[in-house]
Amino acid sequence: MSTTTTSPTPESEGPPRAGRLIHNESTMEIPVHLLFRDDPDPEPVPASPVVVGRRQDTGEQPFLPLRDGREAPRFRRPVAAKARPAVRVDPELVERPARVLPGVAGVLAGVCGMAGCVANSWWAGVLPPLAVHALRLPGDAGAGLGPVQWAGYAGAGALGLFGFGGLARGRTGRAWVLGLFGRYRGTVRRTGLMWVNPLLLRRRVDVRLRHWRSEPMQAADGNGVALRVVVLVVWRVRDTARAVLGVEDHETYLRECVEAALAQVPVEPPGGARGSVEAAGDALTRLVAADAAPVGLEVFSVRPVRVEYAPEVAAAMHRRRIAALDAQQRAGMLASVVDSVEDTVTRLTVRGLVELDDYERKALVKDLTVAFCAGRGEQGP
Repeated sequence: MSTTTTSPTPESEGPPRAGRLIHNESTMEIPVHLLFRDDPDPEPVPASPVVVGRRQDTGEQPFLPLRDGREAPRFRRPVAAKARPAVRVDPELVERPARVLPGVAGVLAGVCGMAGCVANSWWAGVLPPLAVHALRLPGDAGAGLGPVQWAGYAGAGALGLFGFGGLARGRTGRAWVLGLFGRYRGTVRRTGLMWVNPLLLRRRVDVRLRHWRSEPMQAADGNGVALRVVVLVVWRVRDTARAVLGVEDHETYLRECVEAALAQVPVEPPGGARGSVEAAGDALTRLVAADAAPVGLEVFSVRPVRVEYAPEVAAAMHRRRIAALDAQQRAGMLASVVDSVEDTVTRLTVRGLVELDDYERKALVKDLTVAFCAGRGEQGP
């Protein structure tokens, strides 16, 4: 009898490997980077006392130093939004009256220039005999056209052109902004005939009370629904110097101010309360007046005169409004029917006309409700 001795499996080899499930399988090594490896511990950092402090230079949140001396991340306090910078125009650009003369001065200067030309022509002997006889002048001097005569022509002609060329007519509600070589020289608000230096550049400005009805502009209500709003702006030019020279086109500037205000103020949609519409108009007036005042414009009112939904949401909002009105009408009709049924049942029972138990009462209420609803439906809204 032979005894078979089995050698023990070494502990280093581990448990025996199971048999292959697939006969042609092979084993290969795949490198794997583990997230947590048994790395040697770093050098210990001596513990330091925890110090909580606040920066002296800034009013930030308290900071907490880490063990290695670095500061832990902290949250900063929310910073308030900066105020919108106010619109500023050149402070020296302020309307002031220009120096002008009455129109009589220009007429006299022009007449003197023409008289000088006639006298110079008579002196040179080039005046026609018919004109000499008509003006009852003595015979021609016959001096001829020399340098002196040409100088006389130049002076008299310049005086006549300067006198007649400076005549201007001022109208009520209109003003002239005068400038010379790019410099503001004053504003003329006078009416009637006057004389203005013909070398000055004139720009006509309408200073009357004006109203402007805008085209449909984009706006939104309190819920962000797109609207198309037509506003009526009542305004006038108060400072002609700033309106003409402080901005490129004051009318375009005013239009853009209205558009910017409509983007900030919610407008009540069609069918809203009257008080909300007036509140929106007051808010629009304040915003537009504050933006237009630095450029010499005075805005009295900005009022929405027509409010409608944008084309892309008009159909949906119309259906929504009809559904709300229908639901409101149904709720009112139901309340009226319930009141009528209650009144009918109460009168029947109080007067002792009928004696009803709970089942009969419920049946009577049901029949009366159906009858009243059918009658209201046939009568229509």
